Amino acid sequence: MLGFARVSCFAVSWFIVFISNAAAAENLGSGLAINGGATAVSDYRFRGISQTNKRIAIQGTLTLSHSSGVYASVWGSSIDDYAAAGGDAELDLILGFRKVVGSTTLDGGLLYYYYPGSNGANTDFAEPYLKVSQAIGRATFTGTIAYAPKQDALTVGNGKEDNLYLAGDLNYAIPKTTIGLTAHLGRSFGPSYLTIGDDYTDWSLGATVTHKNLSAGLSYVDTNKSLFAPSGRNISNAGVVASFGVAF
Repeated sequence: MLGFARVSCFAVSWFIVFISNAAAAENLGSGLAINGGATAVSDYRFRGISQTNKRIAIQGTLTLSHSSGVYASVWGSSIDDYAAAGGDAELDLILGFRKVVGSTTLDGGLLYYYYPGSNGANTDFAEPYLKVSQAIGRATFTGTIAYAPKQDALTVGNGKEDNLYLAGDLNYAIPKTTIGLTAHLGRSFGPSYLTIGDDYTDWSLGATVTHKNLSAGLSYVDTNKSLFAPSGRNISNAGVVASFGVAF
């Protein structure tokens, strides 16, 4: 629990620049494949809010997928102790289904946020999600909806609370380069710990470059919220996030 407020992340992270280049998944046979990656980021942001007091985070992911479209993922990150009642790690457990129809991709599932070592506080919760992506030339537009139903972990002192997050993303691959440009706009709704009690908007602009299974990125992140960590740092104001990742 975030001390004065709960800020969790949907870390397959639609927000921070999680750059672990999508390397070809290793075929395990019977329609199964596995891939993953590791990333270092200068600041772990989610929906505009720093989870690391604007300091470095180490992150990793592993995904097992089936040719039917079903997949299961584990995503983890280091966090600051204010983000989850003294815990220093976040694990996101994801079960989803992805279907490609022409140039459109449908992706939905359930994400469970788990915070080991959170001093016995009720911090874990579930959030169903749905993403629809449309490719047009070298650009891809993605709309996302994530709804966390009423749960004790999201309360701000008024019983169980719920939360809604809507986002739009644009990715563009520059021709004849390995550079990609990104833009993001998101809005959090609901008087829960995921909105720090009040609705707010987050946005970002970024760029990535890849070489084989290595990736690096920079993004400018900001919100219209003012939120301070116990250290006194404003963890919701504008900042630049750098990342370096390797995929396998």
